[in-house]
Amino acid sequence: MIQVQGLTKLYGEFRAVDDVSFTVQPGEVLGLVGPNGAGKTTSLRCLAGIIPPSGGVLRICGHDLVKDPVSAKRHLAFFPDEPRLFDYLTVWQHLTFVARIYQVVGYEPLAEQLLEELELGGRKNALPGELSRGMKQKLAIACGLLHSPKVIYFDEPLTGLDPIGIRRMKDSILQRARGGAAIVISSHLLHLVEEICSHILILQNGRKVADGTLEEIRRKFSEEQADANLEEVFFRATASPPPLPADVAKPGRGG
Repeated sequence: MIQVQGLTKLYGEFRAVDDVSFTVQPGEVLGLVGPNGAGKTTSLRCLAGIIPPSGGVLRICGHDLVKDPVSAKRHLAFFPDEPRLFDYLTVWQHLTFVARIYQVVGYEPLAEQLLEELELGGRKNALPGELSRGMKQKLAIACGLLHSPKVIYFDEPLTGLDPIGIRRMKDSILQRARGGAAIVISSHLLHLVEEICSHILILQNGRKVADGTLEEIRRKFSEEQADANLEEVFFRATASPPPLPADVAKPGRGG
C-alpha cells in the first residue's frame, strides 16, 4: 500500500532525510518516532506530495507519487498537527467543498456519519472561528476521510483533544486500519504509539535506526528485558555513543 525506497530530502548540503526505506501494508499502523529534528514531519510531507523528495521512489497504492501525483493523492489523506481550514466556510460547507474536489457522489450520508463519529453533529453551521482547537482538528479529519482514503498520515493527531476526544480518535484510527487502510502516525507520545501501532519506524538525524513490529524492536534493543516498554526501547535505540575519555578525545595530552 505504501512503498518507500531510498527516500532522501536535501536542503542544500543538509540531509533532512537520508536514504529511508520501509513499507506499510493494508491494515498496518506504523508509528513514526524520533527525537526533534529526526526528519519525521519532512518524511510525511514528502509522502503526502507536499514537498518533492530529492531522491527515492514513493508508491501509494501502486502509483508513483512523483511521476503520477494526481492518481497517488486520490488514495491518501494527510492530517498535519495544525488544521488548515477556510475561515468563511461552515463545517458542512467544508465537507461539500471536499466532496466536489474528490468527486464523491452521494457524500451526504457519509458526511453525517463522520460528523457524528467526531462529535460535530451539532456544529454543522458553525464557522471555524466558532470552534475550539480540538473541534477544528476533528473537522479537518472529517474532511480528509470523506473520500475514504486507503492511505492515511497523522502528524501528532491528539493535539488539542480532550480525554474523550483522544479515546474516540484512537478508536477511529483503529477502525480505519481494520477496514484495510495503511496508516502512518508521527507522534512524540510514545504511549499512544505503543497502544495502537502494529509497527514502529525510528528515525534519528534523518536516518532509519530501526523498523519492524514492536516485538522485533524490543528484541533488538532490549535483549535483557523482554517486556521493556517503547519509551525504554526508544532511548536505547537513539542513545548517543558515550563521550571518549579526555586522554583519548584529545591526543597528545596525558601521555
